[in-house]
Amino acid sequence: MIRPSRAAAVDGLSNVRDLGGLRCRDGSVTPHGVLFRSESTDQVTPEGWRHLRELGIRTVVDLRQPDERNAATNRPAEITIREIDLDGLENASFWADYWDAGLAGTALYYGPHLAAMPERTAAVLRAIADAPDGGVLFHCAAGRDRTGMIAMVLQAAAGVIEEDIVDDYLESMRLGRSGALGAHRMQDEAKVELLCASLGTTPERLFRESLAAFDVGTWLALTDLDLAERNAILSWRGSLPLATDQPSE
Repeated sequence: MIRPSRAAAVDGLSNVRDLGGLRCRDGSVTPHGVLFRSESTDQVTPEGWRHLRELGIRTVVDLRQPDERNAATNRPAEITIREIDLDGLENASFWADYWDAGLAGTALYYGPHLAAMPERTAAVLRAIADAPDGGVLFHCAAGRDRTGMIAMVLQAAAGVIEEDIVDDYLESMRLGRSGALGAHRMQDEAKVELLCASLGTTPERLFRESLAAFDVGTWLALTDLDLAERNAILSWRGSLPLATDQPSE
């Protein structure tokens, strides 16, 4: 079942949404106003920034590479900006197979990236954990691949059920196919789907496989996140109760 779009109406954004309201395995739902995802904020207008502040957002974490960022972006001074290069393209041996085969636009690289470069995602989670009070928005360029990996980790940490994690990932693809993100995103989505079809799979299946293979506790053990930072992520910045079986120091 395809749900209605959860995208918020923010001037300059077409793929922004609150990660609240997702169903968790314990019967609860994720809280609103804590974590948000979007595409690049480079085109957000002053009215759009006012709207983001009204949503409670006080920190923006930019996952893009340095040469993707627009230094001229007119972000309000009261918004804290953290810039963290999630990709790690200098690790050429890791990325070679994905770029050469065109697979960098799929979830196929998620598990290997989390295992090979855990410090990259850990740096993003640290920025989220240590952010000032208020909501945190994280984004890449289109708001699907890199943003999708961080969303997957955060949703798994909160115990969100598989179907809601998958649906949130697919929402960005639906927006891309619809043209809401521009003609170039429609073309990109079509290319990804054709590539996956040539491999006998689909973008959704690749994401489901990556999600099924991911264990948040095992992955956290690979990182240098301290106990307070881990707890901040597992509790979504203190907005969710910690499970009683969480490790302690």
